Amino acid sequence: MPNFAQRMTAMEKSANIIRNLFGSMNDPGIISFGGGAPAKEALPIDIVREITNEVIRADKRGVEALQYGPVMGAADLREVVVNYLLAPKGVAASVDNVLITSGGLETMNLLCQLFIDSGDVILVESPSFVHCVEIFEMFQANCIAVDMDDNGMVPEDLEAKILKHKPKMVYVIPSFQNPTGRTLSLDRRQKIAEMGSRYDVIILEDDPYRDIRYSGSDLLPIKAFDQTGHTVLANSFSKIFSPGSRLGYVLANDEIISRLFDAKTATNSHTSMLPQVICAEFFKRGYYPAHHRMICDLYRERRDIMIECIDKYFPEGTRRTYPDGGLFTWAELPEGINTTELLVEAVTNPDVKVAYVAGEGFFTEGNGAGSNCMRISFGNAAPERIRTGIERLGRLICSKLK
Repeated sequence: MPNFAQRMTAMEKSANIIRNLFGSMNDPGIISFGGGAPAKEALPIDIVREITNEVIRADKRGVEALQYGPVMGAADLREVVVNYLLAPKGVAASVDNVLITSGGLETMNLLCQLFIDSGDVILVESPSFVHCVEIFEMFQANCIAVDMDDNGMVPEDLEAKILKHKPKMVYVIPSFQNPTGRTLSLDRRQKIAEMGSRYDVIILEDDPYRDIRYSGSDLLPIKAFDQTGHTVLANSFSKIFSPGSRLGYVLANDEIISRLFDAKTATNSHTSMLPQVICAEFFKRGYYPAHHRMICDLYRERRDIMIECIDKYFPEGTRRTYPDGGLFTWAELPEGINTTELLVEAVTNPDVKVAYVAGEGFFTEGNGAGSNCMRISFGNAAPERIRTGIERLGRLICSKLK
């Protein structure tokens, strides 16, 4: 067998984290707070069934759904992005600057194809979304961590590291960040956009949780402050429509979109047309507003139960975030508890059988950072399973402090 490419070795650590994560998600005997999947109740199954039946029966629309499609994506879905998802958030855009991708992760892959050579630096939040770090490492980028606090990425540390490391790209999740649930403040959004312009750095704004805010006030995206085209906005339909449809979109300036077109053509020609057509019809037929209210109410309830149970069952000294949206909270346990080691017992002990994601894997800097932290997802866990699972997990954690 020939040797695998060096990129496979570069991404080995993050790939192992992802592999273990999906294993716990698929075990029916485990109460999993590990994955980032939306609730099954949030999937518009009946509506999609109705739309699909009608689309397939209509000759012209049915052919469009099953035929090759345009590289940029279905025209009406791009119009949906501009009119339903960008304009209400304060971003003025042209459909010519929107490209439909096969999920948000493909956007990261395509942008790395455009910008990243082996050894290039990408600045990421500390902690950061491990799945995107995996992609960056596959392109043999050097991921360097930027400090975060309760208001998101710290601009002073970001600027210092831009000056020191001369990065090609800054990767940031501004709303209900994965893994912490924190939100980047409005003034920091403006500062980060300005830094991209000042230092000629791409700001990759990955905002897949933005549209599931269920408390607090909406904030303008970083892209709204972009005056020079250095900010690229990536988003996904996975959390507001269907993750199985594998639909995302990217908004970028003319030059970047032109190159994304080329990279997309060379990668897979275009995103599957059937889910594009169904998703476009879902929005155009007016289903989205009621669906959006429903999923926000659903996740608000689960967030509230999760926070209540963490406060009740986790040991004194635990710190956790209180997200205004999204699917995750982040818990920092008292010193002395290693959540990577604890996870083994949590999933194998028959009296516990609970999964989460250990915090250490989200920190690119290593050196034990995040070893007493965990990401806990409440999105795909029913209320009674949240109560049961967090009580069991809290009991296990407390037993380690005696």
